[in-house]
Amino acid sequence: MKQKGTQHNSAQEVPENIFGEGTFVVVDKPLGWTSFDVVNKFRWLLCRRLGVKRLKVGHAGTLDPLATGVVVLCTGRFTKRIEEVQKLPKVYTATLKLGATTPSFDMESEEDATFSTEHITREKVEAVLKQYEGLIPQVPPIFSAVKVAGSRAYQLARRGEGVELQAKEVRIDRIELLEYSLPFIQIRVECGKGTYIRALARDIGASLGCGAYLTALRRESVGAFRASEGIGVEQMEEYIEERMSMD
Repeated sequence: MKQKGTQHNSAQEVPENIFGEGTFVVVDKPLGWTSFDVVNKFRWLLCRRLGVKRLKVGHAGTLDPLATGVVVLCTGRFTKRIEEVQKLPKVYTATLKLGATTPSFDMESEEDATFSTEHITREKVEAVLKQYEGLIPQVPPIFSAVKVAGSRAYQLARRGEGVELQAKEVRIDRIELLEYSLPFIQIRVECGKGTYIRALARDIGASLGCGAYLTALRRESVGAFRASEGIGVEQMEEYIEERMSMD
């Protein structure tokens, strides 16, 4: 589920070090973790290492628990640069299942409808993908952190309350079909801030006339920050020690 915003604590005086001064930390988020889980784990390890109770750590853009890949952490004074990082272009690889839909547009919820894919061809998929390049209107998923009358959309949706979200303009620079093996396709998406890949899957399925939802999602990069250069959560402690030793 996509959440928006960042989370960080006020800092007390800490010894001069790279993390207090401010730095970016690229984490390759594992499946099942929220972005806040990543922030909290790193902050706890860092505060323990520095012997302080609090230190500013935030993330520059939420990644769904069912997705993997780049989460950029900002520490110390670099928390002021969170918005700057959020504006950077992003690259995703996504696997879609055609011929079915779910209420959440991904595997968080079970399939609620199935459709024939007999009319689907590789050429038809490629033609539809091209329709979504450029500036397009996109209605966010109801299972998202978009605020509706002071509440998060996903909270209302889970309570069974009707949720009507307005379309927002998003930018998709390029969509490439990587694999075609019905009922699954894999795509690569280069896009701007605020794009919901789950919503894109929904819309692609609607345009194909067969429905679709996400079965896998990976954020490959945020600007120059790449998943291939990120650390795993199990490497955080070792990473902190290495960076501290460089001071």
